[in-house]
Amino acid sequence: RKSMVVYLLTPCQSIGTISPMTYIAERRQEERDRRRAEIVDAADALYAEAGWDVMTMDQVARRARLSRALVYVYFNDKADLHLALVERALEVLRQRFEDARSGKTSGLDEIEAIGRAYVAYSRELPHYFDACARYQSHACDEVCNDKAVPPNEAACMGAGHRVHATLVESLNRGVADGSIRGNLGDSYVTALSLWAFAHGVIQIASSKGGQIEHEGVPVQQFIDHAFSLVNGSLRP
Repeated sequence: RKSMVVYLLTPCQSIGTISPMTYIAERRQEERDRRRAEIVDAADALYAEAGWDVMTMDQVARRARLSRALVYVYFNDKADLHLALVERALEVLRQRFEDARSGKTSGLDEIEAIGRAYVAYSRELPHYFDACARYQSHACDEVCNDKAVPPNEAACMGAGHRVHATLVESLNRGVADGSIRGNLGDSYVTALSLWAFAHGVIQIASSKGGQIEHEGVPVQQFIDHAFSLVNGSLRP
């Protein structure tokens, strides 16, 4: 009997680097992550179809096939859900930036490719661009000065930092290879400035495109000219 007990325990120990309690906890976390993703997927689809302002938490719950109460277990309110969408939108944007700059011969070429990828992103995924624009207009002073930043807010801040990091890397590469002048100052501040410029150009092209073309300037010409100005300011 003693040997049988050893025999029965040994297999459990050999596969038991993860205890039963840990395994159960991991399965529960996987289930929570899956349900959270389903909620964000539902909100993503509704946002693309109808826009943010008309979307309701009830609609999200129905699209996700979950109870309204369960949706509120994962997100405090619609604003909290918006942050989860922004995090997703920023991660998609970062990946597009990475793809756009891949294989370029200089840092300056990477910066232009990133800028044009941002324009394409705004046209192909307008609800993601809108989500980011709403987030960027959201006052952050109280939250950012608080040590206990809410989880979804912190996730958005981290995602935004990773997006800007791609520009910083390309700027630094350009300075190193000589395609970008070396007296621009802090590369992160420069990246923020480039983002602000590109974001403004995209918003004007979108909201005032009709008026710009009415005045005899094709919208694409306006965008190309804006990029030409940026490139000129970055070159040695």
